Amino acid sequence: MQRVHFIAIGGAAMHNLAIALSKKNNYKITGSDDEIFEPSYSRLKEHGLLPEKTGWFPERIHKGLNAVILGMHAREDNPELLKAKELKLKIYSFPEFLYQQTRNKTRIVVGGSHGKTTTTAMILFVLNKLKIEADYMVGAQIEGFDNMVRLSYDSRIAVFEGDEYLTSPLDPRPKFHLYHPHIAVLTGIAWDHMNVFPTFENYLEQFKKFTDLIELQGRLIYFDGDENLNKIVQQLRRDIVPFPYHTPPYEVRNEITWLKIKNKEIPLKIFGEHNLQNLTAAHIACHQIGISDDDFFTAISEFSGASNRLEKLTENNDTVVFKDFAHSPSKVKATIKAVRQQYPHRRLIACLELHTFSSLMEDFLPQYARCMDEADVAMVYYDPEIIEQKRLKQFEPEQVKTSFGKADLQVFTNKNDLEKALKSLDYKNSALLLMSSGNFSGLNVNDIVNEKISL
Repeated sequence: MQRVHFIAIGGAAMHNLAIALSKKNNYKITGSDDEIFEPSYSRLKEHGLLPEKTGWFPERIHKGLNAVILGMHAREDNPELLKAKELKLKIYSFPEFLYQQTRNKTRIVVGGSHGKTTTTAMILFVLNKLKIEADYMVGAQIEGFDNMVRLSYDSRIAVFEGDEYLTSPLDPRPKFHLYHPHIAVLTGIAWDHMNVFPTFENYLEQFKKFTDLIELQGRLIYFDGDENLNKIVQQLRRDIVPFPYHTPPYEVRNEITWLKIKNKEIPLKIFGEHNLQNLTAAHIACHQIGISDDDFFTAISEFSGASNRLEKLTENNDTVVFKDFAHSPSKVKATIKAVRQQYPHRRLIACLELHTFSSLMEDFLPQYARCMDEADVAMVYYDPEIIEQKRLKQFEPEQVKTSFGKADLQVFTNKNDLEKALKSLDYKNSALLLMSSGNFSGLNVNDIVNEKISL
């Protein structure tokens, strides 16, 4: 019996790993956290893994544990972590543990500032359709999968989303540096996580290091429309084989995107140039593990997207509503462009919440310049209380408006004002795009929208 304890079990990735391990016959899982939110709370409870009490309990750490897995939410002075160190237990970060569990498997790792979740989801969706077993870790829910993490004894392939954020309180390396892929994908580089990578050059270096850590005679699949990736490719080790990709031929007709491949037209459930680029990266990755073109395109035509990635919330004859995780400038711009191209004859209403650490830094705001220009109605919301919680410098709505460079941009700092504005809009012949990595300070945007478009 392998006894594993999770410090900060409530995290999005952590609770999924805990659930995945609990399904293996010889694992006994315990965990602690000082706060657990939905959906982690309900999912841990469903699988019998929810801690009886919230908080940190050093007595839960004992010599009978085979491993402790440390989440990013915990601090260096966490009492359970200190006890684990005192007992000289094996302490893993989340990505370190994934690597240890898949050392003898072919690892596909998808990195990049944007599109990595969707590209990973596409690869897994195709594998699932073709009944090919794989271990995996992905940052969003996917159709046909009940968990975001899987570890098994029999699969020979592992597919990981490669996040560039820091690994754990004890390990300042980016997560994707620990996976050592045989097949690596890089979708593009646009400065993010300014709080830990204070300069673009520092951020860029993390992707160069990622390519240096590709296994011997590995593959690098990269978007050749990114000048920074092209520079990195010029410095690749000679044993690594590069595979460039770009936007494939396509056409939008009657609000459906048709992919043009080898004299065929394939109707897709997804849309947007960035998604077509992701699809192409997934196609090359699948080809590297022996999946034929016909099998890939037959399967991918049924892919409708990952949760919170241009996810369609509702639709009627007059209005279509999407939500997206987009928060960084490049993601916001690409997502708005995608909806504009797919629905060229509709009024595009875009509502963005600034919620991440970087997006709430005054010095980072200018990175959002012109990113909402293609929206007919553009709204930005941020909560000054969140800025205070993150111990950042407050800024004024006018600074946001100036940074975005859109004269008619509406900026809100009170969720009630945002609610009134959303309720006042006419949604006839419109496409509404809601973008946030948060929850608009608890405002139920979905209910507001559903109420309006059902009238």
